[in-house]
Amino acid sequence: MKFYFSKYQGTGNDFVMLDNLNGNYNSITIQQIQQICDRRFGVGADGLIKINSSKKAAFEVEYFNSDGSKSFCGNGARCAVAFAETLGIDIYATTFDAIDGLHHAEKKEGVIALDMLDVASFERIGNDFNIHTGSPHYIRFVNDLSESDIVSFGREIRYSDKFVSEGINVNLVQEIASKQLIVYTYERGVEDETLSCGTGVTAAVLAYGIQNDLLNQNTVNVKVKGGELKVSFNQLKHGVFQNIQLIGPAHFVFKGELNV
Repeated sequence: MKFYFSKYQGTGNDFVMLDNLNGNYNSITIQQIQQICDRRFGVGADGLIKINSSKKAAFEVEYFNSDGSKSFCGNGARCAVAFAETLGIDIYATTFDAIDGLHHAEKKEGVIALDMLDVASFERIGNDFNIHTGSPHYIRFVNDLSESDIVSFGREIRYSDKFVSEGINVNLVQEIASKQLIVYTYERGVEDETLSCGTGVTAAVLAYGIQNDLLNQNTVNVKVKGGELKVSFNQLKHGVFQNIQLIGPAHFVFKGELNV
């Protein structure tokens, strides 16, 4: 089957985009997704995204991890919005459907601002956090990320008895100044470190807000290995968040065709 694709990246998190508004790629298989995302034998990507037609919103973002599993992806969704603009969709204020529900997004000042769903619960595991921001995330705060091995730690948590069946993304977080963080992420579905993870950055910021009692409206700057993101939120009370936005760049890389 021939695939016509575009490649996008958001702070180093990279994705293959397919225009499926006419249903041309409805029959894509998990094996084909794995082949397309393979960095040696395919295009190479952290995930694949189909832009589908939707009766609920302007379009649907259908996201697949590189292993073919489904989830919500914050950076992927932001890149999908940028790609949707090339398909003739007005993205300056748009709503799209995703696996976890409807999301609003807009293009402003050269970045994509994505509304995340409200978060009203979290789990404490010792000093660590388990927070779901469209995908499940384990968060640990450390004093010095240079002394940490995110891949080894990520695999230890992801394949622990508690999480092995459904999997979990794992984040190590360092505060470098007030409301400034560095985040490293191990992603399930990719089963490795990625240069950035939007839902992971969001979960890390919410955990930071809980830990530091940051009530009301706040914005936190986050450095990842692939660039910089911002997360704004309104913490109504301990662990209850509304108006969560993930803000950052989304860039076109190249386009092409591939037979799989």
